[in-house]
Amino acid sequence: MQFAAKTIDVVIPVYNAPELTKRCIDSVVTYLGESIQRVLVQDDASGRETREMLDHLSYACVAVCHSEKNQGFGLTVNAAVSRSSAYYVLILNSDTEVNRNILPQLCAAFDADAKLAAIIPAGNSYDNFDFSRYVLRGENYIQTHYLRGHAILIRRDIFQAMGGFDAAFGRGYYEDIDLGRRLDLSGWRLGVHPNVHIYHKGAGSFGGDRIQLARRNRAVYLSRYPQAQQNILLLSDNCVLTDFSEDFLEAIEQRFHAGSSVYWLTPLPSNQLICLQMYNHPQRLRSVIHILLRGWKRADRRVTEIWIMPEASFLMRMLLTVWAHWQGLKLLVFEESITKKSVTKHSVR
Repeated sequence: MQFAAKTIDVVIPVYNAPELTKRCIDSVVTYLGESIQRVLVQDDASGRETREMLDHLSYACVAVCHSEKNQGFGLTVNAAVSRSSAYYVLILNSDTEVNRNILPQLCAAFDADAKLAAIIPAGNSYDNFDFSRYVLRGENYIQTHYLRGHAILIRRDIFQAMGGFDAAFGRGYYEDIDLGRRLDLSGWRLGVHPNVHIYHKGAGSFGGDRIQLARRNRAVYLSRYPQAQQNILLLSDNCVLTDFSEDFLEAIEQRFHAGSSVYWLTPLPSNQLICLQMYNHPQRLRSVIHILLRGWKRADRRVTEIWIMPEASFLMRMLLTVWAHWQGLKLLVFEESITKKSVTKHSVR
């Protein structure tokens, strides 16, 4: 088996939260122990209770390293990965837990796709997604352009070639998304495995300043990738992805590579969504209002362009046209059907 031939280390950055951290390590050793080389725990200058807990662990496969000063999530992970010689590293937040061996399925995704750099197990962090509506790549993962760092299986050589996580993000937030954008722009693919689950408590080691941290690092990220704020609302009739021309699909794909999202409004639900940054909603006034207002306080979620297909509902066309003019949004009105056999014509208003 290819899975058996490629070694794996688990990397767990730790900052306080001793109970959550202990549960995470226990679950890793219990369920992944036979499939891994080592568990590399990197303590980011935690308090005494956490340090003592880590020093009293009796697992032979667990190697603990204590940092003298707090470096933040990204540099802590980088330090742990630098201690690894494995082919893959599974980076886990200390507030995650596994309840079975998730590694064979995750590694199978790599074996099926040589351009896959990292894969994320699904779980409660993806509760809002209906995975059955997304196209599977290689029959075992859904493509994403947004790397969530709570659990990532990644090729160690690629992680290190990219320079790991960027120190500019300090204690944490958006260093994972930044790495994902760099991987994406370098031609690598990212995936989420819909049939592999992991529990993530969320914010287990951050204090009350996590909102300020996220806001500050979001600004850093968007300053690097301003096109990640260019989100599209696409209005069409009932159609599927295969109805669109290759040129049109390529235009959509380029927006995903830039970090954008596409909100697709159709009369009936579509079961052919390209990636997790494509959302499909019914053509109802309630859905339109929700999409248009969801970015009211966050520029990276705001709709900046409206694309309208010629067969779309007349009332919806008029509503979105008025909104685009009122808000000064870019409006693309397609004059002919965007199918594989048709010529694409559009006007910009």
